[in-house]
Amino acid sequence: MPSVLSEPVKLPCGLVLPNRLAKAALAESLAGSQNTITPTLLKAYERWGQGGWGAILTGNVQVDINHMGQPFDPALQGDYTDKTDPAMQPLLASWASYAAAIQQHHGTPAIVQLCHPGRQSARFAGRRGVFAPTLAPSPIPLQMGGDGFLARWISRFLFPAPRAMDQTDIDRVVRQFVDAARVMADSGFSGVELHGAHGYLIDQFLNAKTNKRTDAYGGSAEKRAKFVLDIIRAVREVVPREFAVGIKLNSADHSSSTFEETMMQIQLLVEAGVDFLEISGGSYENPEMMGLDAAAATPKSERTLAREAFFLDFARETRQRFPDLVLMLTGGFRTRAGAEAAVQQNVCDIIGLGRPAAIDPDLPRLFLDEGLEEEKARLVLGRVPVPALVRLLPFKGVGAGLESNYYAAQIKRFAMGLRTIIPGV
Repeated sequence: MPSVLSEPVKLPCGLVLPNRLAKAALAESLAGSQNTITPTLLKAYERWGQGGWGAILTGNVQVDINHMGQPFDPALQGDYTDKTDPAMQPLLASWASYAAAIQQHHGTPAIVQLCHPGRQSARFAGRRGVFAPTLAPSPIPLQMGGDGFLARWISRFLFPAPRAMDQTDIDRVVRQFVDAARVMADSGFSGVELHGAHGYLIDQFLNAKTNKRTDAYGGSAEKRAKFVLDIIRAVREVVPREFAVGIKLNSADHSSSTFEETMMQIQLLVEAGVDFLEISGGSYENPEMMGLDAAAATPKSERTLAREAFFLDFARETRQRFPDLVLMLTGGFRTRAGAEAAVQQNVCDIIGLGRPAAIDPDLPRLFLDEGLEEEKARLVLGRVPVPALVRLLPFKGVGAGLESNYYAAQIKRFAMGLRTIIPGV
């Protein structure tokens, strides 16, 4: 009997994903110092494009070259006019090669994750200058560790204090997101996903902890959502109807006082017409998205399998309130049984696989192989080792940074035709 994971998923815009397994966004660090589409980046995505995925989400594409989340991400490097402008042809040709690397042979939809890091832009990432401030809804510095002097000093050294965005800043960043979406649509991609999680700029606007504004963009859950709603509506006006527009959001704790506000914001996103919502979690200050591996090598009960994902409870509550919203759940899936349980229990529609995809770009073929027995349809990952001296640093995000770098190195390995190395094995 075919796995439920092999079923297609149709998004509201009309885009059809051939199965329920999506390669989730990962930091590749392959765009080089010029932040362009490099041959190695193309080889990595061409390899994923051959893996049988239902959808492939790219790593972060930064909408502003001056404000980068990672120093080697691809980035948009100037204003975009129109696809008929001869001056734009080299730009479109470069991004079209990226879309074609994923889609041209096997037809897997390619969705670009668009990002602005806001205050999470390191001092040496981007072209704004090492002494220039970052941008944020409110001037609240990033604090990656505890309250000690050393932690505060290192945080301030790595991440300059942000400047509160004025209306001109907001209008410019909205335009940058919209222009980036236009570039991707004109280059042949199937959609974009707005990165509204992990503490980046959209998340900073949505979150009361980082948004203390008293104007039209802050003061209530509805007002804090205005920034991203403006982006979604403006993007919808300039891309084809069948072009997908999704968003990644952080989950929230059921006992949190902000839970109902998060649900209210999701309601506004649904009304704005998002095609899918990806649920993740964490930030630089508290990197939940790099949680411990959830799959052990020992057999699991049905109940345990159903809880394999990191953010399952939040997804379940979101599904109950918004039954027609297409949900993608990313984080913690390591077995076919666990992924199937989440879909069969109607918790989500799409299973996002991140770190496992960096180890095995053909993972869907493993999960969708009807002849493969259950105990072999899995990819268990150990912990990435953290050197003893590094563990002494007063930062929650040190381990997450090492994990991210480790898996970026595995992506480069398979792009170069080398065997990947499973951590802890």
